[in-house]
Amino acid sequence: MKLFLKGDRCFSDKCAINKRNYAPGLHGQRRRTKLSEYGLQLREKQKVKRSYGLLESQFRSYFHKAARTKGVTGAELLIRLERRLDNVVYRMGFADSRTQARQLVRHGHMRVNGRKVNIPSFLVKQGDVVAPRDKSRTLDLLRSNMERLGQRQIPEWLHVEAAEMRGVVQTLPRREDITMPFQEQLIVELYSK
Repeated sequence: MKLFLKGDRCFSDKCAINKRNYAPGLHGQRRRTKLSEYGLQLREKQKVKRSYGLLESQFRSYFHKAARTKGVTGAELLIRLERRLDNVVYRMGFADSRTQARQLVRHGHMRVNGRKVNIPSFLVKQGDVVAPRDKSRTLDLLRSNMERLGQRQIPEWLHVEAAEMRGVVQTLPRREDITMPFQEQLIVELYSK
């Protein structure tokens, strides 16, 4: 399944899923396709984990925090993952992929409410203003991404002003705002064993 990990490459003919839609290796085409219940749950967890670029311990920590909050655990997990700063930078169009957004945040190019934040796992709140540093506004990468902003689909919970190179978190994301076809119930079942 396409996870759009490589940015624009996933929309072109060079995407690995378009070229070879089977498992890697010599015997990839002959592998069995029927998975057990555990295999389905594990694959769903791996899909979410890799989409957001998390390690196992980080993902488990997010799951346990989501389990302690009120509401549906699976939906709370995905909402927490969507609120991460590297994901918000990607969703606002400052970066082509979450990995690129993570690097922008890590190298200190992004500010939240005027303060430099270099932690990709920083959780944004409603009303937070995310913008590049003044020195970073001249980066070719940010300029080209802002020029192509009209081609990207920005979620409703975010508002981006391309002219000022800044974005505002209008509301917190809801489960309906997450467009990737994740089955979070399988992840909840996996961790509740």
